[in-house]
Amino acid sequence: MKSQRHRARQAALQVLYEIDIADHPPGQALAARLQTLDPPLPDGLARFVQEITEGVMSVRNQLDEAIGRFAPEWPVSQIAAIDRNILRIALWEMNFYNTPTKVVINEAVELAKEFGAETSPRFINGVLGAATRNRADVQTLLGASRTIVSGD
Repeated sequence: MKSQRHRARQAALQVLYEIDIADHPPGQALAARLQTLDPPLPDGLARFVQEITEGVMSVRNQLDEAIGRFAPEWPVSQIAAIDRNILRIALWEMNFYNTPTKVVINEAVELAKEFGAETSPRFINGVLGAATRNRADVQTLLGASRTIVSGD
């Protein structure tokens, strides 16, 4: 059985995907997703979905620049939207949330298995592995010299 935090990450991925594909306003997409979850997420986990969504949106361009740096063979706009948003969540969480890197990568790979293509888990793992090895560069790109939220 998946953890409640995993369900929260699934919801955040769905929100970010909707924003990316349909260009819906972030607040509207977030509210709609949280209202349709069955069973609903507890308040603390709904806040986690909101933190991920707002956090990713606040540095989306910088996240895309980091993704482009660690997946140079793929222009960010050509990466599958689901993979792009999994990477955004993972890079944001690794650099702005106090979640252990192994947990972030494992969660991202699990999301890729659930929502992505057959090759998505390997692609996600490779990009995040490269970003982890070059963490200082990623933090500079993101301006992430601090952790803003405590996590797992």
